[in-house]
Amino acid sequence: MDFNNFDFHPQIKAGISAADYADPTPIQEKTIPVILAGKDVLGLAQTGTGKTAAFVLPILQQLMRGPRGKLRALILAPTRELAEQTHTFIKLLGRQTGLRSITIYGGVGQKPQKDALKEGVDIVVACPGRLLDLKNQGALDLSRIQILVLDEADQMFDMGFLPSIRRIIAMLPQNRQTLLFSATMPEEIRKLANQILHNPVTIEISISEPLNTITHAVYLAEPARKEEMLLNLLKEAGDGSVLVFIRTKHRAKKLAFELQQAGVSATSLQGNLSQSQRDTAMRAFRFGKVQVLVATDIAARGIDVSRVSHVINYDLPDTPEAYTHRTGRTGRMERLGTALSLVSQEDLGMLRTIERLMGQKLEVRKMDGFETSFNINSPALKVVKQTNRKPDSVKVSRLNDVSPSARRKPASESPKSAGLPQKSPRRVYNKNRFSSY
Repeated sequence: MDFNNFDFHPQIKAGISAADYADPTPIQEKTIPVILAGKDVLGLAQTGTGKTAAFVLPILQQLMRGPRGKLRALILAPTRELAEQTHTFIKLLGRQTGLRSITIYGGVGQKPQKDALKEGVDIVVACPGRLLDLKNQGALDLSRIQILVLDEADQMFDMGFLPSIRRIIAMLPQNRQTLLFSATMPEEIRKLANQILHNPVTIEISISEPLNTITHAVYLAEPARKEEMLLNLLKEAGDGSVLVFIRTKHRAKKLAFELQQAGVSATSLQGNLSQSQRDTAMRAFRFGKVQVLVATDIAARGIDVSRVSHVINYDLPDTPEAYTHRTGRTGRMERLGTALSLVSQEDLGMLRTIERLMGQKLEVRKMDGFETSFNINSPALKVVKQTNRKPDSVKVSRLNDVSPSARRKPASESPKSAGLPQKSPRRVYNKNRFSSY
């Protein structure tokens, strides 16, 4: 099948050609006809499967009919990065349609967004918080919405947007088409889907199974030697863009600094950055000015860099679903990618949970000179973190930057407990390949 089978408007076909699309991906092949038929969709697909174009193209087709400059399609996204990514797709694929799209999100001034709305738009791609702000100020009219898209719904739930989403939905016409896309299906998202979707068509594309474009492998690692192992893996990665995931924002900043000291072109993406600093880090990574981006799960949401060659889990995530989100950053749009994990003994339990979700055992690789005191079949250690807080405030469970349920910040870790050297060895290798940033 190719895109000609969908009988798109010639102006949309021109956008498809400009995007250099050849054949539709599996989710596009299954989803586009359903949306064109006006049916609600529950789409279960990992990032990198082509789902954005799967809903953007049929939305453009449907909006070719009807009045221009009236807001008829609303796309909700968890982060400004994802909103901008979707907006970019709309501009590219709809470049000759005359349809207007804008983004609405916080962290920037409201006036340009209000002015754009006054001029008339057909599509709004928004984060829930700012959208509600502008709606409460009477700056936008949602009464003509024909199509609602909830993109990465599980991420919006994790970030605490569900109450805002419900308020927005209550403002929309009931006679609309609703499309909900999610990589995983938490109970709250399942409840929301049951409430807002009318006789939906469920389209599932490898929600648990790994994408066949990604090679998965693990290295057993003693915490104190993880940084050395990471440096070796980066050397093997060559010139590829590498996304390194770590558990806390403090350690993300420290690890990026340690990599820079070792001669690696690296920067970090974590919660303490201002929006302008975050944008600078993302541009540097996206355009290849830095090779390595060290990020936490929260800070990395919305990252869309199509040519990430490697995802490296310096720490395993706290949930198997987060592993799916992390590793889906590579191997996108049928490109080949590699997902590697440094697994300490305390991570063995989570590794087994991830393998159960994926339905397969991950390849265990060995790195010369990095033997461990445990093996893949060893029992998982339970580590209680030490902090300087009073005993009644010590958290025993391992937390991410922000717990999805409790929205709490974790206790900071010392370099020793984080598994990083307390003094940075200034190792420099392959200077011609890596440079400090």
